[in-house]
Amino acid sequence: MQKQVIEYGGEPVGIVVPDEDRLKFIAVKFHVIDLDERRFTSADEVRLAIRDLVRGRNANAAIHV
Repeated sequence: MQKQVIEYGGEPVGIVVPDEDRLKFIAVKFHVIDLDERRFTSADEVRLAIRDLVRGRNANAAIHV
C-alpha cells in the first residue's frame, strides 16, 4: 500500500503511510493533530478515530456554552 489521503466531511485532514505492519496517520489539519503519528490497522479505523475525536470536541464545546 502507498500513502492514502484521509478525508473527513469531504475535507482532506491527513494521510496514512505504511509503517511496519500498520498505518501511521499524519495530520495536515489542526483539529485532528491529537491523532498525528498514531498507528492504526486500517484507514477505516483512522476515520472512526477522527469522527470520535471531532464528536467529543463538539460535545465538550456544547457543555461549556
